[in-house]
Amino acid sequence: MRVWDINPKHLCRKHLLAEHRELHGLWNILTKHKAKGGYSKHPETLRWVGKQKALYNRHEILVKEFSRRGYEHRTPLDKKLAIGAGGQQIFINTIKEQKEILQKKPCKCLLAFH
Repeated sequence: MRVWDINPKHLCRKHLLAEHRELHGLWNILTKHKAKGGYSKHPETLRWVGKQKALYNRHEILVKEFSRRGYEHRTPLDKKLAIGAGGQQIFINTIKEQKEILQKKPCKCLLAFH
């Protein structure tokens, strides 16, 4: 489970779509309070607790990237549930570390950084 903190224009198709899917999972955990264990205790989930607005904002950035690439987006989030802090200041990995992780993957992420 991961929500990247880098600009999504640097993500390959696979990682962009995976982040979007996982973001929706996080959103459901945080806004519907359905999960009691498992992913509700995952470090990625915990860093978004009280930051649904920031998670909503990240989703909107992903949606803009979808549009830029010509992808259709059909899964909007309910803006009324976007409460709490509007920005994310907690990172599991620094931006630099996230770039290094992506550079080691066999995909086209971060080509603009090479």
